[in-house]
Amino acid sequence: MKSITIKGSKREIVGKVATKALRNAGKVPCVLYGGEKPVHFSADELEFRHLVYTPNVYTASIELEGGEKFNAIVQDIQFHPVTDKIIHIDFYQLFDDKAVSLNIPVKLEGSAPGVINGGVLRFPNRRLRVKAIPANLPDFINIDISKLKIGDKVFVESLMSEEFEILHPEDMVVVQVRTARAAIVVDEEEEGEEGEEGATAEGGDAPAAEGEA
Repeated sequence: MKSITIKGSKREIVGKVATKALRNAGKVPCVLYGGEKPVHFSADELEFRHLVYTPNVYTASIELEGGEKFNAIVQDIQFHPVTDKIIHIDFYQLFDDKAVSLNIPVKLEGSAPGVINGGVLRFPNRRLRVKAIPANLPDFINIDISKLKIGDKVFVESLMSEEFEILHPEDMVVVQVRTARAAIVVDEEEEGEEGEEGATAEGGDAPAAEGEA
């Protein structure tokens, strides 16, 4: 998984007054958990723009003044209720031999024949909870939908990997092509034949598919 470097400095004082002063100076107070003891630090708000404001998921390489370095993932972010500015971030420290859980984005590849024939693509689970050691965490999970016909579904079971564990039921649907009222149902044997008239939802020899798959 790709990493983004965050450069900051340790916080010696962690009270409300000191925290408010940091925010007024354009810095974000942070806490790193997971080690022997929590590490309090702060960094410029701009340091987090590529880590927070993105649909992708990254690990963070935290570099503090004095030479201390930590690998971590974002555990929790607090935003201001009015301005949406970041007001606090909790990180969790990563260790090479310790598995962690992250919500990994799902990416679809190709065009589904079922959609071309009038079906509706449903993509209810755009992120999946994955557990793995840091070296095996994927940037995203690819799903090839180029063979999905109307009624086809992709389940979690088909996405399992030896490198990571997906923390969802195996029968959970990730993406599917559902029947639309105006869908054209094409028989596989008839695909590619020339000169035949296709049955449509309006006035064809075959009735239109009704309801949802």
